[in-house]
This record gives sequence, structure tokens and C-alpha cells, in this order.
Amino acid sequence: MKESINGTEISYRIEGEGENRVLLLHGWGCDMKMMQPVADALKTDHRVLMIDFPGHGESGRPPEPWGVPEYAGCLEELLWKLQFTPCSAVAHSFGARIATWIESEHPGTFGKMIFTGAAGIRPQPSEEARKRSARYRQLKGYCETIGKIPLLGKAADGWMEKLRQKYGSRDYNALDEEMRKTFVKVINLDLTDRYERFRASTLLIWGDADTETPLWMAREMEKRIPDAGLVILEGGSHFAYLEQIARFNTISRQFLKGDD
Repeated sequence: MKESINGTEISYRIEGEGENRVLLLHGWGCDMKMMQPVADALKTDHRVLMIDFPGHGESGRPPEPWGVPEYAGCLEELLWKLQFTPCSAVAHSFGARIATWIESEHPGTFGKMIFTGAAGIRPQPSEEARKRSARYRQLKGYCETIGKIPLLGKAADGWMEKLRQKYGSRDYNALDEEMRKTFVKVINLDLTDRYERFRASTLLIWGDADTETPLWMAREMEKRIPDAGLVILEGGSHFAYLEQIARFNTISRQFLKGDD
């Protein structure tokens, strides 16, 4: 099913017949299929909503470069249209950024929240990372200067793309030029100071071998969120919830039990 919201189409699916509602939010570069194993466990006693974020899966692209607030506004509009509130939320990575913004702007939107491999805290760059960034900016400046010279524009574009491939992240390089602008806006927003505003009871389920959103981020969220707990999945990566899906689902069902 699809809904037109804020200049784009949102693809979504609702499963289950329970009175309790749960929203499942996937990570960046993924789609709702990545949350299906969670939906399969919850839909026996919950009404489950899965979506493809704009620019992902079968949803349309953002009409312009979006950041976290725009994604959150789009999701809130969908929840209103579908009359899917109040609800709880299970969010992975990028999805947790969006849930964080909504809950911090409107505390109590979610009855309970489960974050796994949640993104949102910007780490302080290492000295090596700062040097790498400075080198990229310097080389980028050279390419932009060369690009202004007649007959060298196409060559400069090629050199710029090689720079992006060398210095950009895997997620960044997988995108086209327009979605790269969205990606940069999303990851540059630090949500660290927003966790204190939560009213929802929040369970953090984290892999201790996660290199994308390391375990220290979960511990920082646990300290900042007023009502939070942390469960560690030993040996789990950024996708620990899928690697240990049976354990994740057991914990999630118990935590969400009896919630509206």
C-alpha cells in the first residue's frame, strides 16, 4: 500500500490483528523487508506497521534533500493518516534517528521503544580522521578550481568522483548525487542532547561487536534516557537483531507485552 505525503509516496504494510500497535523502522540503505522477521514474531498479538523510508525500497524519493526533521514529519503524517497512534516503536540504526526526533519533539508519542544499533550520537573525530577530512577538502578545492577552466570541466568531474570513492563511506558512495545531499544532512545532525526528553520506556538491544554504532553509544543513551535498559548480544554486529533474531524477538515480545 502507498500514501502520498509531503511530496513523495510512502510504501507501507500492516500485518496482524492485535489491539496493541507497533511501528517497525529500518536502517539506512535497507527497507521494510529487513524488519519482516521481527514483524513475524510480533504480529500474532500486535498490529504491526512497516514502512519504506523515502529513498528506500518501494517508496518515492524525497522531493528535495531531506534531513531528520523532514523524515520525522513525513512519518508523523503517515501515522496520523493511518490512525496508528498511540503505538510503540522498534527501530534499527537510521530508523532510531527518526524515532528519537519524534519522541524528543513530542514526548510520549510512543508507549515503549526498542532501539537496536541506534544511530544519533556523533563521535568525536580522531586525529587521523581530521587529517583525512582536511586532505579531502584540500583536494576537492583543487578539483573545483580546475573545473572552472574551459575544456577541463568533465575531467574535473571525473577526478571529483574518484575522490568521493576514496574518501567517502560505503553508504555515501552507493548513492547518487541528490541522495548524497540527504545522507549528509542526516548524519551531520547530532541527537545527543535529545535523549533526556524521552518519556517512553526504552530498551536498547545491542551487539557488542558493532563497529557502525559502537556499544559505548548504547551506554551513553542508557545514561541519558530517563527510563532505559540495555541488553547486550554477545558477538553481535550492527545487525545483531537479525543475527540473533530468536533471542531478539523473545526479549522484544516480553518488553512490549501489555503495551498499548
